[in-house]
Amino acid sequence: MTLRHYAIAAAALSLAACGQSAETKTAANSAAGEAANAQQDADTAEFEAPSGEYAPDPNHAYITFSYLHQGYSYPWLRWGEWTGTLDWNADAPEKSSVSVTIDVASVDSGVEEFDGHLVGENWFNASAYPEITFVSTNVEKTGANTGKITGDLTIKGITKPVTLDVTFRKGAYEERGNVYKLGFSGKTEINRSEWGLGAYVPVVSDEVDIVIETEWTMAAPSDE
Repeated sequence: MTLRHYAIAAAALSLAACGQSAETKTAANSAAGEAANAQQDADTAEFEAPSGEYAPDPNHAYITFSYLHQGYSYPWLRWGEWTGTLDWNADAPEKSSVSVTIDVASVDSGVEEFDGHLVGENWFNASAYPEITFVSTNVEKTGANTGKITGDLTIKGITKPVTLDVTFRKGAYEERGNVYKLGFSGKTEINRSEWGLGAYVPVVSDEVDIVIETEWTMAAPSDE
């Protein structure tokens, strides 16, 4: 084969490779487009949970908080007992509202001695302030299934506004309990010192992360 023949063959191989690359790129773009469309469909899906007054499912209700402990770790604590009301507006979620009342004495760190300190006078002072409350004042829809809930958080008699970033997970009819159910995730960060809980700052971080995972239920008609 002459040098000219080698050159022609190399050019042909290069063109073939380019063609395969273009086909691969087209296929990849098509797959990405399909995935994006599928995600869009999921984001705009209807959630089958009607408007009404929902209560927290006590078996699936988690209000937790965490902080940086002396730079070593982020312990997680939980409030074991709380109640609330969710007035859900299925047609206009931004018109919904929520209120929550937490039993201060139900704090659970996993360490009984520490729990005793937390409910004492130097911390949450449960005997004088037995409840923590949150009452929404505004709901803003930021996406197909995301939003922000602003409300008044009251701890130790001190009330300040807090905004939660919320994701709406699912709404459906659950045949097992004959209930409608809603699921939400929420998170926010506060500075504990603003509520009179500033002991040991900055050795223990002032910033506290609050993470909420909740399911809410409303009884369905008996003939559902």
